[in-house]
Amino acid sequence: MYKYAIEIFYSDEDEGYIAVVPELPGCSAFGKTEEAALEEVKIAIELWLETAKEEGREIPQPQGKELLNTLYETTVRAKQPQKA
Repeated sequence: MYKYAIEIFYSDEDEGYIAVVPELPGCSAFGKTEEAALEEVKIAIELWLETAKEEGREIPQPQGKELLNTLYETTVRAKQPQKA
């Protein structure tokens, strides 16, 4: 069982929640609630992995917390004002 980081956010444009798996390009799902988006993206992950195996594509190893820490450092911390 692979364990990939999942990001869920609200989209005003779509009027619902989008769930994305940053480590699996193009792997995302939609739901009217956060819980629905999570359930849908779990299915999307399974299908993404199944398709990758069938096509002989490389399956990335989950980075989990390391990926989230990197994303945090490059996005959130970069925007914070530096102390003098």
